[in-house]
Amino acid sequence: MKAIVTGHSRGLGAGIARALLAGGAEVMGLARHAGDAQPGLRQVALDLADATALQAWLDGGELAAFLGGAQQALLINNAGVVQPVGAPGRLGGAQLAQAVAVNVSAVLVLTDAFVAATGTCPDRRVLHVSSGAARAPYAGWSTYCATKAALDMHARATVLDGVPGLAIASVAPGVIDTGMQAQIRAMSARDFPSIERFVALQRDGALDDPFAAGARLVAYALSGAFGREPVTDLRQLR
Repeated sequence: MKAIVTGHSRGLGAGIARALLAGGAEVMGLARHAGDAQPGLRQVALDLADATALQAWLDGGELAAFLGGAQQALLINNAGVVQPVGAPGRLGGAQLAQAVAVNVSAVLVLTDAFVAATGTCPDRRVLHVSSGAARAPYAGWSTYCATKAALDMHARATVLDGVPGLAIASVAPGVIDTGMQAQIRAMSARDFPSIERFVALQRDGALDDPFAAGARLVAYALSGAFGREPVTDLRQLR
């Protein structure tokens, strides 16, 4: 099995990569910075916010070459950013464009390239790492909520396309102890009024371990149940 994981170098992405490698998969990780070297892991330094660099890398054929001959192929679109945070009018065009590039554009571009490169693969799967924020609005998170909701709708619409051999799902993984959670706890109440809820989750030990969550996410992605529901929540699958 060959798998591609974005944002593999830390947090949930590192947990996903570790679980895939433990199961014997060949893994290609895409991230701005390399993670720990591991047998079976090919790391690609790539800024997913840079659409030109992403397209140039795809045009170079490394993705297609890696996926060539795969009988089972998996793409996990894990990379994401929570910034910018705050009410519209205080966000800034550059940060908004970066969020859309990482959270949406790169996901759609990679998914399209993955499907094109696996045309002869009988079992190909795409998992978008979504968020509860895709399904419940939060003040201050209009950008994050909207970009994650886009992944949910992309999965729903792709299912209707009926691409042969392709299963896809957008999965909210729960609240996980990652660098993103640390960023959230550092936000101001003015920008993010719900901050106390997330501070309490960390204080009360309610955050999920990224490696445990990564293992559950991989188990679901490789299960026979994957893709039956285009939008789901990992916490409901336990």
